[in-house]
Amino acid sequence: MRRWLGVYTAAFFGFLHVPLITLSVFSFNSSRFTVWEHFSLEWYRTVFRDPQLIEGLWNSIVIAFAATAISVVMGTLCAYGLWKQKSRLLTGGLYLSLVTPEIVTGVSLLALFQWTFRWFGWQLGLYTVILAHVAFLMAYVVIVIAARFSTLPPSLEEAALDLGATEWDAFLHVMVPALAPGILAAALLALTVSFDDYVITSMVAGVDSETLPMVIYAMARRGASPAINAISALTTVFFGILIIVAARVRER
Repeated sequence: MRRWLGVYTAAFFGFLHVPLITLSVFSFNSSRFTVWEHFSLEWYRTVFRDPQLIEGLWNSIVIAFAATAISVVMGTLCAYGLWKQKSRLLTGGLYLSLVTPEIVTGVSLLALFQWTFRWFGWQLGLYTVILAHVAFLMAYVVIVIAARFSTLPPSLEEAALDLGATEWDAFLHVMVPALAPGILAAALLALTVSFDDYVITSMVAGVDSETLPMVIYAMARRGASPAINAISALTTVFFGILIIVAARVRER
């Protein structure tokens, strides 16, 4: 039984990761096709010479870090409020945004922006993508930090209040340090999800705010370029490291 369980586990992870390994291997292939010729770094050099890819990467970085920072601050406060109120209805409402299809979320956000912008004369751009990302990242952040809150005894805050701290001081100097592993894990998860998003982003992005997934998708539709393999391999390695770090931090 143990031997077959090992075989099943290997087959399961192989099914998940063999496509990524294949993509990474062919990112070093000198040929434009899936026929191996010889080792080359040409496609990695192409990535860093392509202005469209560089602009998409920069937009993705700006959006991911800005949306993560905002959602972590707001999500931490929201998780603190839910921890104090113990509302099952509000807690259950968080999962609505997780189970709602992304296409529905994207269309609803686009409709909201279009209705709002008629009054202010604004247009879609980088800030609308950031707001949209904050809207769906909040649920991830709150759920992760709320799980950390569940491990903290209420007496921790009560002791700080009994010793003369104000509610704000107790939250900032006692609760936040205790929540630090959960906050960091939530931030890393939010950063990964934001950087990777395509469907919602494509709905609310302006002409000057294309992200890296949007650029890659457009390139793939015109014909698969090995440069896509290179940038995808770099992205996979970077966020794979982030996910491992987030998992380690969350276990503390």
